[in-house]
Amino acid sequence: MQKYADYIDSIEIESLWSGRHHVAWKLDRKVNILSGINGVGKSTILNKLIRSIGPAGDLTANMVKGVHIKVSPADATALRFDLIRSFDRPLLNADMLSEVGANLVTELDWQLFKLQRKYLDYQVNIGNRIISVLQSGRSDAAAEAQAISEPKKKFQDMLDDLFADTGKTVDRTENEIRFSQIGETLYPYQLSSGEKQMLAILLTVLIEDGRPYVLFMDEPEVSLHVEWQKRLIDLILELNENVQIILATHSPAVVMNGWIDHITEVSDITEDY
Repeated sequence: MQKYADYIDSIEIESLWSGRHHVAWKLDRKVNILSGINGVGKSTILNKLIRSIGPAGDLTANMVKGVHIKVSPADATALRFDLIRSFDRPLLNADMLSEVGANLVTELDWQLFKLQRKYLDYQVNIGNRIISVLQSGRSDAAAEAQAISEPKKKFQDMLDDLFADTGKTVDRTENEIRFSQIGETLYPYQLSSGEKQMLAILLTVLIEDGRPYVLFMDEPEVSLHVEWQKRLIDLILELNENVQIILATHSPAVVMNGWIDHITEVSDITEDY
Protein backbone atom coordinates (compact mmCIF):
# COMPACT_ATOMS: atom_id res chain seq x y z
CA MET A 1 0.00 0.00 0.00
CA GLN A 2 1.32 3.44 -0.95
CA LYS A 3 2.27 5.91 1.76
CA TYR A 4 1.66 9.43 0.50
CA ALA A 5 3.91 12.37 1.23
CA ASP A 6 2.55 15.59 2.69
CA TYR A 7 4.90 17.84 0.74
CA ILE A 8 8.26 18.09 -1.03
CA ASP A 9 11.07 19.12 1.29
CA SER A 10 13.84 19.65 -1.28
CA ILE A 11 14.92 18.83 -4.82
CA GLU A 12 18.24 18.37 -6.57
CA ILE A 13 18.74 18.18 -10.32
CA GLU A 14 22.14 17.10 -11.59
CA SER A 15 23.53 18.02 -15.00
CA LEU A 16 20.81 20.41 -16.02
CA TRP A 17 21.29 21.47 -19.65
CA SER A 18 23.84 18.79 -20.59
CA GLY A 19 25.94 18.94 -17.47
CA ARG A 20 26.55 22.67 -17.07
CA HIS A 21 24.39 23.30 -14.00
CA HIS A 22 23.35 21.72 -10.72
CA VAL A 23 20.09 22.76 -9.04
CA ALA A 24 19.53 22.48 -5.28
CA TRP A 25 16.28 23.93 -3.90
CA LYS A 26 15.01 23.79 -0.32
CA LEU A 27 11.25 24.23 -0.45
CA ASP A 28 8.78 25.99 1.80
CA ARG A 29 5.91 23.88 3.16
CA LYS A 30 3.27 26.17 1.64
CA VAL A 31 4.33 28.52 -1.17
CA ASN A 32 7.30 28.43 -3.55
CA ILE A 33 7.59 30.92 -6.40
CA LEU A 34 10.28 30.34 -9.02
CA SER A 35 11.27 33.47 -10.90
CA GLY A 36 13.74 34.48 -13.59
CA ILE A 37 14.02 35.88 -17.10
CA ASN A 38 12.89 33.94 -20.18
CA GLY A 39 15.12 31.00 -21.00
CA VAL A 40 16.72 30.74 -17.57
CA GLY A 41 15.11 27.36 -16.89
CA LYS A 42 11.97 27.79 -14.78
CA SER A 43 9.82 25.50 -16.93
CA THR A 44 12.71 23.07 -17.44
CA ILE A 45 13.05 22.62 -13.68
CA LEU A 46 9.30 22.06 -13.23
CA ASN A 47 9.15 19.66 -16.17
CA LYS A 48 12.05 17.58 -14.85
CA LEU A 49 10.43 17.43 -11.44
CA ILE A 50 7.08 16.30 -12.80
CA ARG A 51 8.59 13.74 -15.17
CA SER A 52 10.64 12.25 -12.34
CA ILE A 53 7.51 11.64 -10.27
CA GLY A 54 5.54 10.09 -13.10
CA PRO A 55 1.80 10.22 -13.75
CA ALA A 56 0.91 7.86 -10.88
CA GLY A 57 2.90 9.82 -8.31
CA ASP A 58 5.38 6.99 -7.66
CA LEU A 59 8.46 8.23 -5.81
CA THR A 60 10.35 4.94 -5.97
CA ALA A 61 10.70 4.47 -9.73
CA ASN A 62 13.41 7.14 -10.30
CA MET A 63 11.93 7.91 -13.71
CA VAL A 64 14.43 10.66 -14.60
CA LYS A 65 18.13 10.16 -13.97
CA GLY A 66 19.80 12.85 -11.89
CA VAL A 67 16.63 14.15 -10.20
CA HIS A 68 16.45 13.64 -6.44
CA ILE A 69 13.35 14.51 -4.43
CA LYS A 70 13.15 14.50 -0.64
CA VAL A 71 9.66 14.49 0.83
CA SER A 72 8.02 14.60 4.23
CA PRO A 73 7.58 12.12 5.77
CA ALA A 74 10.86 10.72 4.44
CA ASP A 75 9.55 7.17 4.06
CA ALA A 76 6.64 8.14 1.78
CA THR A 77 6.46 6.17 -1.45
CA ALA A 78 4.05 8.33 -3.46
CA LEU A 79 3.01 11.93 -3.97
CA ARG A 80 -0.37 13.39 -4.87
CA PHE A 81 0.11 16.23 -7.31
CA ASP A 82 -1.59 18.29 -9.99
CA LEU A 83 -0.22 20.42 -12.80
CA ILE A 84 -1.66 23.66 -14.15
CA ARG A 85 -0.26 25.18 -17.33
CA SER A 86 -1.34 28.27 -19.21
CA PHE A 87 -2.73 27.32 -22.56
CA ASP A 88 -5.91 27.77 -24.52
CA ARG A 89 -4.73 26.46 -27.87
CA PRO A 90 -7.04 24.77 -30.38
CA LEU A 91 -7.80 21.15 -29.59
CA LEU A 92 -6.34 19.32 -32.58
CA ASN A 93 -6.93 15.73 -31.51
CA ALA A 94 -9.90 14.58 -33.59
CA ASP A 95 -10.34 11.49 -31.42
CA MET A 96 -11.00 13.69 -28.39
CA LEU A 97 -13.59 15.71 -30.29
CA SER A 98 -15.43 12.64 -31.48
CA GLU A 99 -15.36 11.15 -27.99
CA VAL A 100 -16.76 14.06 -26.00
CA GLY A 101 -18.51 16.38 -28.45
CA ALA A 102 -17.73 19.30 -30.71
CA ASN A 103 -18.37 21.99 -28.08
CA LEU A 104 -14.83 21.37 -26.81
CA VAL A 105 -12.55 23.44 -29.01
CA THR A 106 -9.43 24.14 -26.93
CA GLU A 107 -7.03 22.20 -24.72
CA LEU A 108 -8.35 24.10 -21.71
CA ASP A 109 -11.87 22.91 -22.60
CA TRP A 110 -10.55 19.34 -22.56
CA GLN A 111 -9.01 19.91 -19.12
CA LEU A 112 -12.32 21.27 -17.85
CA PHE A 113 -14.16 18.28 -19.29
CA LYS A 114 -11.92 15.88 -17.36
CA LEU A 115 -12.24 17.99 -14.21
CA GLN A 116 -16.04 17.90 -14.49
CA ARG A 117 -15.90 14.10 -14.31
CA LYS A 118 -13.74 14.27 -11.20
CA TYR A 119 -16.07 16.90 -9.72
CA LEU A 120 -18.99 14.48 -10.01
CA ASP A 121 -16.95 11.81 -8.20
CA TYR A 122 -16.03 14.35 -5.53
CA GLN A 123 -19.69 15.18 -4.93
CA VAL A 124 -20.64 11.51 -4.64
CA ASN A 125 -17.84 11.07 -2.11
CA ILE A 126 -18.82 13.99 0.11
CA GLY A 127 -22.50 13.05 -0.24
CA ASN A 128 -21.80 9.56 1.06
CA ARG A 129 -19.78 10.97 3.95
CA ILE A 130 -22.58 13.37 4.88
CA ILE A 131 -25.14 10.56 4.87
CA SER A 132 -22.89 8.41 7.03
CA VAL A 133 -22.42 11.22 9.55
CA LEU A 134 -26.14 12.06 9.72
CA GLN A 135 -27.03 8.40 10.23
CA SER A 136 -24.51 8.07 13.05
CA GLY A 137 -26.84 9.70 15.57
CA ARG A 138 -24.03 11.73 17.15
CA SER A 139 -25.02 14.97 18.82
CA ASP A 140 -22.68 16.99 16.58
CA ALA A 141 -23.70 15.20 13.35
CA ALA A 142 -25.39 18.24 11.78
CA ALA A 143 -22.37 20.48 12.37
CA GLU A 144 -20.00 17.80 11.06
CA ALA A 145 -22.10 17.33 7.93
CA GLN A 146 -22.06 21.07 7.31
CA ALA A 147 -18.28 21.11 7.69
CA ILE A 148 -17.96 18.36 5.04
CA SER A 149 -19.99 20.40 2.56
CA GLU A 150 -18.29 23.73 3.37
CA PRO A 151 -15.40 23.51 0.81
CA LYS A 152 -17.85 23.04 -2.07
CA LYS A 153 -19.89 26.05 -0.90
CA LYS A 154 -16.68 28.08 -0.51
CA PHE A 155 -15.66 27.13 -4.06
CA GLN A 156 -19.04 28.25 -5.44
CA ASP A 157 -18.93 31.49 -3.44
CA MET A 158 -15.45 32.23 -4.80
CA LEU A 159 -16.63 31.83 -8.39
CA ASP A 160 -19.68 34.02 -7.79
CA ASP A 161 -17.39 36.71 -6.37
CA LEU A 162 -14.79 36.45 -9.13
CA PHE A 163 -17.39 36.52 -11.92
CA ALA A 164 -19.65 39.15 -10.31
CA ASP A 165 -18.67 41.94 -12.72
CA THR A 166 -20.04 39.94 -15.67
CA GLY A 167 -23.20 38.86 -13.84
CA LYS A 168 -22.36 35.15 -13.88
CA THR A 169 -23.33 32.98 -10.91
CA VAL A 170 -22.93 29.27 -10.25
CA ASP A 171 -26.13 27.29 -10.82
CA ARG A 172 -26.29 25.41 -7.53
CA THR A 173 -29.15 23.17 -8.67
CA GLU A 174 -26.92 21.33 -11.15
CA ASN A 175 -24.56 18.43 -10.37
CA GLU A 176 -22.15 19.53 -13.10
CA ILE A 177 -20.79 23.04 -13.14
CA ARG A 178 -23.09 25.45 -14.94
CA PHE A 179 -23.43 29.21 -14.78
CA SER A 180 -26.41 31.51 -15.01
CA GLN A 181 -26.13 34.91 -16.69
CA ILE A 182 -29.20 37.09 -17.16
CA GLY A 183 -31.44 34.04 -17.30
CA GLU A 184 -29.22 32.13 -19.72
CA THR A 185 -27.40 28.88 -18.83
CA LEU A 186 -23.70 28.82 -19.68
CA TYR A 187 -21.37 25.82 -19.83
CA PRO A 188 -17.76 26.19 -18.65
CA TYR A 189 -16.62 25.98 -22.29
CA GLN A 190 -18.48 29.25 -23.00
CA LEU A 191 -16.43 31.24 -20.52
CA SER A 192 -13.56 33.55 -21.44
CA SER A 193 -10.01 32.18 -21.41
CA GLY A 194 -9.26 33.85 -18.07
CA GLU A 195 -12.48 32.56 -16.51
CA LYS A 196 -11.75 29.05 -17.75
CA GLN A 197 -8.22 29.25 -16.35
CA MET A 198 -9.38 30.35 -12.90
CA LEU A 199 -12.16 27.76 -12.87
CA ALA A 200 -9.67 25.01 -13.80
CA ILE A 201 -7.26 26.04 -11.04
CA LEU A 202 -9.87 26.26 -8.28
CA LEU A 203 -11.64 23.10 -9.38
CA THR A 204 -8.33 21.23 -9.40
CA VAL A 205 -7.74 22.32 -5.81
CA LEU A 206 -11.28 21.53 -4.64
CA ILE A 207 -11.44 17.93 -5.86
CA GLU A 208 -8.33 17.01 -3.89
CA ASP A 209 -10.76 17.17 -0.97
CA GLY A 210 -8.48 18.79 1.57
CA ARG A 211 -5.73 16.17 1.30
CA PRO A 212 -2.04 17.12 1.39
CA TYR A 213 -0.72 17.37 -2.15
CA VAL A 214 1.53 19.45 -4.41
CA LEU A 215 0.17 21.88 -6.99
CA PHE A 216 2.63 22.69 -9.77
CA MET A 217 1.77 25.77 -11.85
CA ASP A 218 3.71 27.00 -14.88
CA GLU A 219 2.82 30.64 -15.62
CA PRO A 220 -0.86 30.31 -14.68
CA GLU A 221 -1.27 34.08 -14.82
CA VAL A 222 -1.14 34.41 -18.61
CA SER A 223 -4.92 34.66 -19.12
CA LEU A 224 -5.79 36.17 -15.74
CA HIS A 225 -6.73 39.76 -14.97
CA VAL A 226 -4.17 41.43 -12.71
CA GLU A 227 -6.61 41.53 -9.77
CA TRP A 228 -7.15 37.77 -10.09
CA GLN A 229 -3.38 37.27 -10.24
CA LYS A 230 -3.04 39.07 -6.91
CA ARG A 231 -5.65 36.82 -5.28
CA LEU A 232 -4.59 33.52 -6.84
CA ILE A 233 -2.37 32.11 -4.08
CA ASP A 234 -4.71 33.17 -1.29
CA LEU A 235 -7.72 31.59 -3.00
CA ILE A 236 -5.88 28.29 -3.45
CA LEU A 237 -4.80 28.15 0.20
CA GLU A 238 -8.28 29.09 1.36
CA LEU A 239 -9.72 26.09 -0.52
CA ASN A 240 -7.10 23.65 0.77
CA GLU A 241 -4.74 24.63 3.58
CA ASN A 242 -2.80 21.38 3.08
CA VAL A 243 -1.63 22.17 -0.45
CA GLN A 244 1.99 22.96 -1.32
CA ILE A 245 2.29 25.40 -4.23
CA ILE A 246 5.30 25.30 -6.58
CA LEU A 247 4.82 28.06 -9.10
CA ALA A 248 6.86 29.47 -11.98
CA THR A 249 5.85 32.98 -12.99
CA HIS A 250 6.88 36.22 -14.69
CA SER A 251 4.15 38.28 -13.06
CA PRO A 252 4.90 40.60 -10.13
CA ALA A 253 1.14 40.73 -9.38
CA VAL A 254 1.10 37.08 -8.25
CA VAL A 255 3.32 37.88 -5.23
CA MET A 256 1.84 41.27 -4.31
CA ASN A 257 -0.45 39.97 -1.54
CA GLY A 258 2.38 39.21 0.86
CA TRP A 259 4.30 36.50 -1.02
CA ILE A 260 7.44 38.40 -2.04
CA ASP A 261 9.52 36.57 0.58
CA HIS A 262 8.58 33.27 -1.08
CA ILE A 263 10.30 34.12 -4.39
CA THR A 264 13.32 32.04 -5.43
CA GLU A 265 15.42 33.18 -8.36
CA VAL A 266 16.67 30.35 -10.57
CA SER A 267 20.19 31.80 -10.27
CA ASP A 268 20.01 31.44 -6.47
CA ILE A 269 19.51 27.66 -6.61
CA THR A 270 21.81 26.93 -9.55
CA GLU A 271 25.53 26.20 -9.40
CA ASP A 272 27.75 25.98 -12.46
CA TYR A 273 29.91 22.86 -12.74
